[in-house]
Amino acid sequence: MKMAESDVTEKSQNNGGDKESKSVKLKKELGLHNAVAIIVGVIVGSGIFVSPKGVLLEAGSVGTSLIIWGLCGFISLIGATCYAELGTCILKSGADYAYIMESFGHLPAFLYLWVALIIIIPTGNAITALTFANYILQPLFPDCEAPASAVTLLAALCITILTFINIVSVKSAVRVQDIFTVAKILALVMIIITGIVKICQGDIEDSFEAPFENSQQEPGKVALAFYSGLFSYAGWNYLNFVTEELKDPYKNLPRAIWISIPLVTIIYVLTNIAYFAVMTPQEMLASNAVAVTFANRTYGVMAWIMPLFVAFSTFGGVNGAIFTSSRLFFVGARQGHLPGFLATISIKHYTPMPSLMFGCLMSLIMLSSNDVYALINYTSFVESAFICVSIAGLLYLRYSRPDMERKIKVNIGFPVFFMVICLFLIIMPLTSSPMECFIGIIMVITGIPVYLIGVVWESKPKWFRDILEKFTLLTQKACLSVREELKED
Repeated sequence: MKMAESDVTEKSQNNGGDKESKSVKLKKELGLHNAVAIIVGVIVGSGIFVSPKGVLLEAGSVGTSLIIWGLCGFISLIGATCYAELGTCILKSGADYAYIMESFGHLPAFLYLWVALIIIIPTGNAITALTFANYILQPLFPDCEAPASAVTLLAALCITILTFINIVSVKSAVRVQDIFTVAKILALVMIIITGIVKICQGDIEDSFEAPFENSQQEPGKVALAFYSGLFSYAGWNYLNFVTEELKDPYKNLPRAIWISIPLVTIIYVLTNIAYFAVMTPQEMLASNAVAVTFANRTYGVMAWIMPLFVAFSTFGGVNGAIFTSSRLFFVGARQGHLPGFLATISIKHYTPMPSLMFGCLMSLIMLSSNDVYALINYTSFVESAFICVSIAGLLYLRYSRPDMERKIKVNIGFPVFFMVICLFLIIMPLTSSPMECFIGIIMVITGIPVYLIGVVWESKPKWFRDILEKFTLLTQKACLSVREELKED
């Protein structure tokens, strides 16, 4: 799974008949407003419409759940600030993969790439796409759940359409992100305003009479509540995946972080207060679509508008994740850790077409599971572990390379605090959900033989190399076929 070159080249005839090659690279097309739209668009996906139930279930009370929502935003801001230092002193796309590679070498970086490939990214895309499908179909099945096959097919269609848009044009993908980010913020603002009106009218449920009654005391349960909350903030580090395409990253990366994450935190806390103003904790726990239940109780005949807005939100979330995660596969292949064809760029569209198609395939495979909360726990445990490794890399580079140029240098207390939080989120669930954590650990370990065979083992037998070469050629032909179809369109 080695690749020969870092960039795709295209050959052109010059006046003397000689051939000259020029690099085809990803362009710097993302400004500050695009960066904010990417962070907000990826964070505000399915989480705020799925996780309130999960946070309340594990936290046990209204007051504790609201505190957890606020703390999750604060933790995400601290983590994103640390990533601003990493992203500006290691100016490479790929985020955690690039940072772990720079700090600890190839094997740990490959293991992150491996779990991102088979768990973190496709699972996140599948969860958000399934939420999109559930909310789109909700008005058609008001008295029962939508058929599982219809939900899965619609989720698959969502992922496929957005992959096609990302293949065609970076600008088109960014435009989709901007439009749907505005739509999802409007949806949440509408919920917040409705909640404020209910509170001002005094027409609210008894959720706030004893807000800390039945609060959960077990640390493992509290950790799982944080998992569900932090899942809703997942994506705060996704701008780091596309650093190479960001205009003036030294200024725009930290600015985008400090604008978007506090904004999202305020919106999330107020949205949960609005939910509790309309529904009791028992009603929220009984609902599989919290925002739809909220709309049915407040908007009457206009309740159909909420599933539509939620669908906009999740659609934009999937688009942002597809856009950013494809760059991780691209960078991993460019480094030689994935098959070389994934590091190629469409000459016409300047997009990493093979990486986009590969990510689409992996996300479609993950749609085979409908247990959203199990998927969240698998993903959160593994992702927390590798984020912890990335932050450890920041501390290690401070020690081993003190003279490294750092345009942004955060207070040392930030990474230490964030690392302690990550360790808590890694250790505590081992006591309350050992099987799910064990499965996550097994997934990481399975990457070791893949690394040894695919990357370290250079003297592969001819038959093995022939299989890899044929697979690569077939994939390249498929990508060329797609490109030709796009040209005809």
